[in-house]
Amino acid sequence: MRAIDRAVRWRYPAAVKVLILGGDGYLGWPTAMHLAQAGHDVAVADNLLRRNMATELGTNSLTPIQPLQDRVTVFKELTGNEVRPFFGDLIDAQFVDEVFSEVRPDSVIHYGEQPSAPYSMIDRRHAVATQRNNVEGNLNVLYAMRDLTPQAHLVKLGTMGEYGTPNIDIEEGFIEIEHKGRKDTLPFPKLPGSMYHLSKVHDSHNIHFACRIWGLAATDLNQGVVYGIRTEETALDERVCTRFDYDEVFGTVLNRFCVQAVVGHPLTVYGKGGQTRGFLNIIDTLQCVRLAVENPAAGGEFRVFNQFTEQFSVNELAEIVRRVGGGMGINVSVESVPGPRIEAEEHYYNAAHTKLVELGLHAHPLTDDVVIRMIETVARYKDRILVGPIAPKTRWDPRS
Repeated sequence: MRAIDRAVRWRYPAAVKVLILGGDGYLGWPTAMHLAQAGHDVAVADNLLRRNMATELGTNSLTPIQPLQDRVTVFKELTGNEVRPFFGDLIDAQFVDEVFSEVRPDSVIHYGEQPSAPYSMIDRRHAVATQRNNVEGNLNVLYAMRDLTPQAHLVKLGTMGEYGTPNIDIEEGFIEIEHKGRKDTLPFPKLPGSMYHLSKVHDSHNIHFACRIWGLAATDLNQGVVYGIRTEETALDERVCTRFDYDEVFGTVLNRFCVQAVVGHPLTVYGKGGQTRGFLNIIDTLQCVRLAVENPAAGGEFRVFNQFTEQFSVNELAEIVRRVGGGMGINVSVESVPGPRIEAEEHYYNAAHTKLVELGLHAHPLTDDVVIRMIETVARYKDRILVGPIAPKTRWDPRS
């Protein structure tokens, strides 16, 4: 292993070599196109797990998505920009090392994990698969960076769910604590609410260790809930669009509400509906990741950015969709259903999110026009909607 000068802050040229892990996914593919359009040299790696999980559970993407190789081909035809695909599993250490050896990335964007809390809570098998895929795959990435590309900067997609919902303000990764007359700055306490979120906590600890002990550079992006599918690049052609999930396992709340509104199903609010989280438009996800790539951490530095732009409760989102849908001539009703999760349905929530703004983030808020476009997209693909997978079936405590 080549030694890292911990005082060094990597300064990239205008174009950098970027390796996107999970580059076929909801966020990975739009990120690949966006960075390629920005002039970066982009490669993606994926084992198509996300597609296979949807097949396993009998769900689908609202939008038709093409095979990765076809997406790559079409994108090059449309723009002249190339995205190099690699197919393999991050659990396979040999595959990981081979990709890192060939690409020699300056920046590694790590989306390559099982992304669903409900999936991780189906049963023991799904919990173990989630932990193994996420934690072991991330460890293989860290070792490949240490041994092959120690100068690279890791941009890791974390989640705001790592923090849980503490009754204090949530800081960005670290908190200053005074205890028995002494002070220290320590990682913010974590209280994850699912086996998926717990796997992300393990990732954060392992990355922090790699930065402290090996001198790697990393930015942990604790992301809120993302909505939407439209970016400049996905709008180029239907053949390069990204997936839109709406089922109870993979679909996020705003996507699910928009689909329910279009099919005439009441918007299903879990419990009291006071669950509050951070949200952001997919456009801002791309913006945040690019800011992290183009403003890398220093050698030995573990940065944590809380990546969201607004906070909403489930009730607030339901009211927005009800009101906007009504303005479009859709009769939208709201229904409270028993919450399948073990979580606080009413709680304090105030999270800091200033570091990305300081780097230049310009947020795109959730406006009525954004919701209108989402509902119009759902209506366009209405014939593809599978109603059965929408209702919540996965319970955190199956004994209840």
